[in-house]
Amino acid sequence: MRKKNRRSRSKKSENSAGGKWEIVYSGFVLILLCFFIMLSSFSTMEKGKVMQFVKSFVTAVTILPSGVKFESGLAVVPDSAELVDSVSELAKIFETLDELAYEFNLENEINLAITHEGLVMRMSEHTLYGLGSADIAAEALPLLQKVGAIISKTDYLIRIEGHTDNLPIHTERYPSNWELSTARAVNVLRYFIKNHNVDPGRLAAEGFSQFHPLVANDTVENREKNRRVEIIFIKKEQPIAPIGEIL
Repeated sequence: MRKKNRRSRSKKSENSAGGKWEIVYSGFVLILLCFFIMLSSFSTMEKGKVMQFVKSFVTAVTILPSGVKFESGLAVVPDSAELVDSVSELAKIFETLDELAYEFNLENEINLAITHEGLVMRMSEHTLYGLGSADIAAEALPLLQKVGAIISKTDYLIRIEGHTDNLPIHTERYPSNWELSTARAVNVLRYFIKNHNVDPGRLAAEGFSQFHPLVANDTVENREKNRRVEIIFIKKEQPIAPIGEIL
């Protein structure tokens, strides 16, 4: 009886060890398959997209006792200039604006992001305005001067958005946050037209009031983050190749 029990135990241990080995092996095979698929696509993918895939792959795939795990979520790689072609004009603008933030010691007040729509430059409220005001502060003019110079040298469509928190405002000049957010966006737009001769047809201004918050308006710090102006360099549509070039 003891011999039979020992044999059954040894068989169970062998089966369990074999199962773990198969899981790890299949995980490595899957990773190698994805790696070779990535290599084969290098000739057709843009450099920036390849970089995005590599970084996503490295951070999202891990070998665990349960096998291969893929992290879920909307974005695996943080927004950066590397998400676009590294030699593209939009990536160069990203780097230039990033340098401006450090030049003016505003790296905590200016945030840059690459989205599906284009390059977004987010500036906090007190970077440009006083509390409850849409008049551009004098100390903000040197920054806007350089941003306007960048815009004037490109042909991107630019959309300027004004955002507020959810604290109500009711003054003779701004009856609600709609008027305040819109006035802030329009004043930046007017500055670019007046001081940099930017084609008005390239510019648009929109006010979103409190209805597009970055974070919940539940603390003083969060409300401060939501009070912002965004300057968006809208991505250019890729030209459609003729049918003869596709075939």
